[in-house]
Amino acid sequence: MKKYPVIWFYILAFGISWIGMVSVILASRDIAPLYRTYFLVLSIFYAIGPALAAVIVAQVAYGWAGVGDLLKGLIRWRVAPVWYIVAVLGPAVLLITAQGLTKLLGFSATVVTPQVDLSPYFFIGLMVNFFANICEEIGWRGFALPRLQKRHNAFIATLIVGTLWGLWHLPLFFLAGAMSEYPFLWFISIVADAFVYTWIYNSTKGSILLVALLHGSGNIASAFIPGVSPIIYALVNCVVAMVLIAVFGRANLSRRKRVRAC
Repeated sequence: MKKYPVIWFYILAFGISWIGMVSVILASRDIAPLYRTYFLVLSIFYAIGPALAAVIVAQVAYGWAGVGDLLKGLIRWRVAPVWYIVAVLGPAVLLITAQGLTKLLGFSATVVTPQVDLSPYFFIGLMVNFFANICEEIGWRGFALPRLQKRHNAFIATLIVGTLWGLWHLPLFFLAGAMSEYPFLWFISIVADAFVYTWIYNSTKGSILLVALLHGSGNIASAFIPGVSPIIYALVNCVVAMVLIAVFGRANLSRRKRVRAC
């Protein structure tokens, strides 16, 4: 692990997460003999897989000091207020833009009306969502990105993280829903999203908290903003990614120097 920490991180992240989703995938297809609550609880490992993998590799490769350095990004909250605005409202702006273009261009949308139940369970879901997003970002941006940016420019590092992030979602493509119907489009959207995450991560000196807020805001906004064509959404994300690359450059994807692991 000390010699190839990033490779080991991804092996563990995929292994832990995908094992946790086996019973859920089988159950969603009505072929699961393990469709019991105590087996479905294992799906928690899908969410915590990236964080758990990052902590394991950091501890083995760098000791507990390495784990401490990894988790510092979670408390890096002293950033310019504009980044909080971007993280919280940015996903909604993109979705509303995609919604408008979907209607204007006459594309079909996956969901026409919001499927949101504002019950107590919804608010519990928000907390679970934020916890899961933090766990993902500890791995993708907190561990993998700065180590890849040490060897590559921000563009290449983001392309690697984004591609593997997209592949990590593969189990979700086997569940019923839009992701299973349009897997390639959602994969493209995820890879394009990675450039926005890198931009915010590097611009905030490595704040895992801010990218987790961005991640959570995107999930919440998608539940409240219906009528978005996957094709249009993928195109909007790709345009945003290309604008960021053109404006901030491939080297750092930020006006600051890219964050690199020590």
